[in-house]
Amino acid sequence: MPAELEAVAAASPAPAVVRLGFERLLEDDPGRAERLCADSQLAFVVASVMAASRSLGRLILADATAFEVLAGVPWSDLHLAAGPAQSVDPTFATDPADLVRRKRLGLLAIAAADLTGRAALEEVGEALSRLADGVLQAACSLAGECTGLSVIAMGKHGALELNYASDVDVMFVGADAEGLARRVLAIASGAFRVDTDLRPEGRNGALVRSLDSFESYWARWARPWEFQALLKARFAAGDAEIGAAFEEAARSAIWGRRLDADDLSELRSMKGRSEQIVSRKGLSDREIKHGRGGIRDIEFSVQLLQLVHGAADPLIRQPSTLKALDELAGAGYVDRGDACALALAYRFFRTVEHRLQLVEEAQVHALPVGSDARDGLATVLGFSALRSGEGIPARGAASSAERMDIVVGRYQASARAIHERLFFRPLLEVFSREAGASGDGRWSIAAAESRLEALGFRQTDRTRQALAELTRGLTRSSRLMQQLLPVLLGWLSDTPDPDQGLLSLRSLVSAGHRRDLLVASWRESPELARRLSILLGTGRQIGQLVARNPEMATRLDDDAELDHPPADELRERALLAVDQGPVRGPRALRRLVESTTLRIIAGDLLLGRPATAVSQAMAALGDATLAAALHAAAPQLPLALVAMGRLGGEELAYGSDLDVLVVYEGSGGTDAALAAKASAQIFRLLNGATPAERILTVDASLRPEGRHGALARSLDAYAEYNRRRIDTWERQALLRARPVAGDPDVLQAFMALAHDATFSGSFGAEEIRAIRSMKARIERERIPAGEDPQFHLKLGKGSLSDVEWTVQLLQLEHRIAATSTVAAIRLLVDCGHLSQGEGAVLGEAYRFLTATRNRWHLVGSFIAGAGGIVSRIGSDSLPSDRHALSRLARSLGTSPTELREAYRRVTRRARRVAERRFYGL
Repeated sequence: MPAELEAVAAASPAPAVVRLGFERLLEDDPGRAERLCADSQLAFVVASVMAASRSLGRLILADATAFEVLAGVPWSDLHLAAGPAQSVDPTFATDPADLVRRKRLGLLAIAAADLTGRAALEEVGEALSRLADGVLQAACSLAGECTGLSVIAMGKHGALELNYASDVDVMFVGADAEGLARRVLAIASGAFRVDTDLRPEGRNGALVRSLDSFESYWARWARPWEFQALLKARFAAGDAEIGAAFEEAARSAIWGRRLDADDLSELRSMKGRSEQIVSRKGLSDREIKHGRGGIRDIEFSVQLLQLVHGAADPLIRQPSTLKALDELAGAGYVDRGDACALALAYRFFRTVEHRLQLVEEAQVHALPVGSDARDGLATVLGFSALRSGEGIPARGAASSAERMDIVVGRYQASARAIHERLFFRPLLEVFSREAGASGDGRWSIAAAESRLEALGFRQTDRTRQALAELTRGLTRSSRLMQQLLPVLLGWLSDTPDPDQGLLSLRSLVSAGHRRDLLVASWRESPELARRLSILLGTGRQIGQLVARNPEMATRLDDDAELDHPPADELRERALLAVDQGPVRGPRALRRLVESTTLRIIAGDLLLGRPATAVSQAMAALGDATLAAALHAAAPQLPLALVAMGRLGGEELAYGSDLDVLVVYEGSGGTDAALAAKASAQIFRLLNGATPAERILTVDASLRPEGRHGALARSLDAYAEYNRRRIDTWERQALLRARPVAGDPDVLQAFMALAHDATFSGSFGAEEIRAIRSMKARIERERIPAGEDPQFHLKLGKGSLSDVEWTVQLLQLEHRIAATSTVAAIRLLVDCGHLSQGEGAVLGEAYRFLTATRNRWHLVGSFIAGAGGIVSRIGSDSLPSDRHALSRLARSLGTSPTELREAYRRVTRRARRVAERRFYGL
């Protein structure tokens, strides 16, 4: 080994690898030694490539032309686009194999300029993208005349930011050109990994679409992420006229619409799912692209800001991340310091990504695990180990990999923090100034409100006032609140009603002592603040419950606190509450009901408890409350309460009435008067004299003769009524009868009467006709005017009534006793009266509709109208109002379109079962 080459190898990041490469070169062609020794610049270039890339090192050894490419580039005065690209122009390829070879040589020349510091990151990305353009253009030429077919670059390729091992994302535009497009794709795929999945409908969509077809798709079907992807769309090869028309149409499609809260929520949800995948793989810290604080955080922040503000500001519509970031900072949409920090992090991570991918030209985005590989990467990146005698600080890092890890961690933390607050810190500054844009070009109040609107905050005047109040003052808690608000606003923006959530937050911290406690709790537990934001932003009534039970606001991060007490314990607490006397007792019982309801709601929203568990918990609370009311009434004769309806089936929904029957043992006269007095006390305690005093709503309208009958009936009266006058619908209602509280002998006797009344009599064609007639009349008469019967959760086709009435009819026909709909479906399947498939369909519909109806109650009980006017709505239909439907969908973790489609799917299938089993069609 000549001394000159030994010195170059020793100075390289991988001396042993370079030394071996030089030896192989000299063995193959001794004449190369003279050229390398005579040209130290060339030796440095070859050594840099060999040290960083095993695949390109092999290319230099295997292909003599590769060495000549490196030798022929004027490295001392290099302009990347005019240097390597000219020497290996792929458009002059003579056949597909020659195209692959030219691409490899072009990649080598670009990598050499990169590794020797002759090219900046932007130049490398552009050169790789132009190389891909050349390959695509050559593929068009080799495939035949490309008039009528245009190749559109997407993703990093479209933004001129391509990596060494990136997929080349493309879409094809043209008419009747699928065969040509497939030939182009086949030829280009030999040189690059070409991906067409960004086209409309992805892999299931047509490979080639006309421009009219693209425009029609964007207008009707495109999802928010597809408009986000169009930010980088660029003509790359083929028919230039079609390509230019496509670019113009894409710009119109993006900027002709506004990014709204649903769009933003969907985009953020998609990114969140991507992060969860990385986290489950244990790669959050090592993944520099998808991990927290990585490349995707930076790109995502920039692209969302472009989508929010780009319609009004053409200057920020840059496809390049770094150029767009610079424009956003110049216009004031991003703090200049934050923009600089993001740009530094982006350049660093993209450089790391390039070095990772150069090793074997593989799609790698994660830092290696092995110590040798980590040290090798760190050395190529320019990190050096501290040598003996240099003095290692007590908290410093000795190895090159350790020093690299420190820098990676700092950039990740910085980028993530800016990503999380980017939408909100400038908003606080603007709103606190209460002024428009200043002469230095800072963005205006109107721009701030545009961003808020995209995040779901629509009442910007009230939002500005709430923010000002939350950050007012110079106390320690107000300063902490200023720091926490950007994160809180971010969480609130993901909720169904961000405006209401912010107003509830303001009300919650209005008391000074409570404010200090909450802010300190949020500082110690960000998860507590996140969960509180979800609750407050779901609906006004939840905020009211939290305000009346503020102690829960400091315990939401403890899953055990979200468990409601067991039924026996809950009943005991309710009894102790009413034992506090006629004045304090009702207040204590109301507090217990509210705090338990809040726990159930929190478990539903925060822990994703199934709808059946929520219903059972609400029923247990109803049971305990009824038992306490009966205890407080202290009846002077044997008296009991029987649950009916949803309470009886332990399928209680939020806001459901407690359907009950009051039954006693005794005769007329004095006994009837005593029973009536106790019943009135129970109803007065729970229903309250005013809505403000109501604990829960109790309803006895399912009793014999309905509202015209006696509130309490004796066992003998029930026996006589059942024997002489009971209607078929009353037999059906008794299927759900369940003992709740009171004298056990009375309960046992009544349940025996109920069982006999339900199943002892005949049940044939006449009874079936009566039930069908009753159901038809209910569907015809009970849906309120203005509600959409196609999407009625309770009475629409295939809705809850179809499921419940079908199940109850089969129960009566086959004498299957079960109070719960879900349990009855299971028994009917086990006994062969429903097929497994039918049972699955009915069960799925019941769970979906129950969960949706429950959530609509929380989200839709109060909807803020124009001017902040709040009106209560009590609909059982999916909302027709776009904003209301959006709020419901966001609470359920879906989009409005997907929610309606899910409703159609489950109800259509349930209706088919109902038509067979209930209507006998």
